[in-house]
Amino acid sequence: MGADNLTCTTEFILVGLTNDRETQILFFVIILVIYLLTLVGNLGVIMLIRADSHLHTPMYFFLTHLSSLEICYVTSTVPQMLAHLLRGHGGLSLIRCALQTNAALALGSAEALLLGVMAYDRYLAICHPLTYATAMGRRRQLELASACWVGGFYVAVVCVSISFSHRFCGPCYINHFICEIPMVMKLACDDTHTTKAINFLFAGLVILIPFSVILVSYWLILFSVLRMRSASGLRKAFSTCGSHLSVVIMYYGTTTLNYIIPQSGRSPDIDKQIAVLYVVVTPLLNPVIYTLRNKDVHQAMAKVLRTSGFALKS
Repeated sequence: MGADNLTCTTEFILVGLTNDRETQILFFVIILVIYLLTLVGNLGVIMLIRADSHLHTPMYFFLTHLSSLEICYVTSTVPQMLAHLLRGHGGLSLIRCALQTNAALALGSAEALLLGVMAYDRYLAICHPLTYATAMGRRRQLELASACWVGGFYVAVVCVSISFSHRFCGPCYINHFICEIPMVMKLACDDTHTTKAINFLFAGLVILIPFSVILVSYWLILFSVLRMRSASGLRKAFSTCGSHLSVVIMYYGTTTLNYIIPQSGRSPDIDKQIAVLYVVVTPLLNPVIYTLRNKDVHQAMAKVLRTSGFALKS
């Protein structure tokens, strides 16, 4: 019992999703299948876009970056989660916990920024079609995508550096299945008001600013679409924007609950259930959502399958 009161200088113990051994094995199988499907789905999207020249447009360029982020994100969190489920318990050194927090926060922040860029891209394509090619040229695409990656990693380095500079007291148990700043900060012994304020500020910037860009972009898109007299134009606009809006709602809805809305008075188990959505489920649904009703992707997929079938026959 006395060990629980020692300073956490070497290791954190992750409580995980459940303590029941049979349920752990069941979760292991389910999450492993989802993880493999996520990798296959997002890699398939990237390869399909690269293989078909008709998909070499700004929208699909950003989609390849989104899929790349999803692959990196799940790989930074899920394999460790699976290992802990298989062993029945989980522990991470302070350094490994900080590294995982940094990777997950950097990739998650980059994704939030990228979703805002993708909404801006849709606004230009629908509301300014005549100048779209110039406004969203190859150089601009690279600049925006690079800004998302760099911005995400900068936010993570700052937040993780100040969060892990604190002294952590026992019991060294984190009631979660991955290391996340809100959970780690609960173990800090010293004053954390300044650190929490800085983390909240960065969370607000990363979540609320891109979300505001998305809202403004889609408000302008809606206004422009309602002025269209072409039924085909309306369908195309709603088709290209619908998938992006679905991803935005899933991503921002879950991350806002854990990083923006105060957690006081809320069950820790609720936080874990919310985290499962954006750590495990959302990365799998993104490629499904973007390809399910996308005619361009359907045509590219059919073309690749026809080519493969012809090659096999030859």
